[in-house]
Amino acid sequence: MAASARILVLKHLHGRTSCYFNSVRSNRMVSSIRAYSSKLSPPSKGVVYEQHGSPDKVTRVIDLPPVEIKENDVCVKMLASPINPSDINRIQGVYPVRPPLPAVGGYEGVGQVHDLGSAVKGLSLGDLVIPSPPSSGAWQTYVVKEESLWHKLDKDVSLEFASTVTVNPLTALLMLDDFVTLNPGDAIVQNGSTSIVGQCVIQLAKLRGVHSINIIRDRAGAEDVKERLKKLGADEVYTESQLEVKNVKGFLGALPEPALGFNCVGGNSSSSVLKFLRQGGTMVTYGGMSKKPVTVSTSAFIFKDLTLRGFWLQKLMNTDRAVDCRVMIDYLLSLMRDGKLKYEMELVPFDKFPVALDKALGKLGSHPKQILKF
Repeated sequence: MAASARILVLKHLHGRTSCYFNSVRSNRMVSSIRAYSSKLSPPSKGVVYEQHGSPDKVTRVIDLPPVEIKENDVCVKMLASPINPSDINRIQGVYPVRPPLPAVGGYEGVGQVHDLGSAVKGLSLGDLVIPSPPSSGAWQTYVVKEESLWHKLDKDVSLEFASTVTVNPLTALLMLDDFVTLNPGDAIVQNGSTSIVGQCVIQLAKLRGVHSINIIRDRAGAEDVKERLKKLGADEVYTESQLEVKNVKGFLGALPEPALGFNCVGGNSSSSVLKFLRQGGTMVTYGGMSKKPVTVSTSAFIFKDLTLRGFWLQKLMNTDRAVDCRVMIDYLLSLMRDGKLKYEMELVPFDKFPVALDKALGKLGSHPKQILKF
């Protein structure tokens, strides 16, 4: 059956079944839904992929028919949603957890309550909400989920920050809180410092009086990047090649040896993080952008007693702690509102999705985080 002759019905986000119908039968299907449902979402548009592969090859924007709004459901009109690396990995099929196919892309975002099921009490029409915990399916104009899976926000929040707060800033905050008790005057070291997580780590550490040593990749304009990170609060910024020396501790100056390190690159860059750590220090790995393994010398284990940990936000958000994270999200949004936490983003109209995707894939050079605006 030709793709152009099919309409995808996605009742996702509740574990609902997804299936295909021939377009000539779609009217009959919608009529059937109306026969037993008093409420339906409006028709929607979504970014759909039917198989795993390169996102620019396997995704397409299509029309989606209405979805039933059950008594405990909330229908949300999406307003903004980012394109994160993990979104790309899910579409590629390389992410550890993937939604069943066919699927709608996107994992986090912000929207406005459009309609309510008859039993919904905690939300009202027009409320701003984010999915909490986040889940696949944010890249569509209307999303239907149970009331308990939406978190209400203050109406004065920035939409682009609200749409991105759950993945990157929350990761930075949780990693600073969960592994080592940091006191004012302590230090941390990280690679991937220009990423949104890295920028948030710098700013959140600065707010706590914690020093940050930051590693960036060698690139044109590295000196400008260093200055930009220092304006965010970074104490020191070094390129990977600068640290290709036997004793990186000479770069510390008056700063203390870091108790905690963050690695999202792997390879030699992660080795530099380990070299900075103090006796008994901890390195947390939350990504592997270089696709190279983390290697640790025997002496680092024996004589420095280093600890290696991993962090995966999605695993944490599938626990009871997801509700506690809502308090952290509100805290992060208050920092953003006060100008104490910021990062660069680029809003792109939803109908320009292919362009935004190409930018997110790096096909058009270096660009800020791409935010789809519905």
